[in-house]
Amino acid sequence: VQLQASGGGLVQAGGSLKLSCRAPRMILSTFNSNLMGWYRQAPGKERELVSSITAAGTTTYADSVKGRFTISRDNGKRTVYLQMNNLKPEDTGDYYCHALTARDLVYWGRGTQVTVSS
Repeated sequence: VQLQASGGGLVQAGGSLKLSCRAPRMILSTFNSNLMGWYRQAPGKERELVSSITAAGTTTYADSVKGRFTISRDNGKRTVYLQMNNLKPEDTGDYYCHALTARDLVYWGRGTQVTVSS
């Protein structure tokens, strides 16, 4: 199973980016039942959970991104999105897509880099 993350880039503070995470080879029923999430890792820091979304659509957010980021999923496209608005320099880092299946299997995608300039 491969998670394909994309959408990172360089943006000025206050700008927006939308990350996408696709799982084109995942069985649809498996994807639909997954807990999906986005983590990020800033230089010199540990990886942290940014946001997650359950199979039922329940979402969670880190306090630092509440009100600015929105996670969503399109099960038909096997894709999870992270809309990031009002970006701040402290949002800079590598963003990783994460999947936890109903059988407790964990998958990670390659990071997509987000750089926010002040």
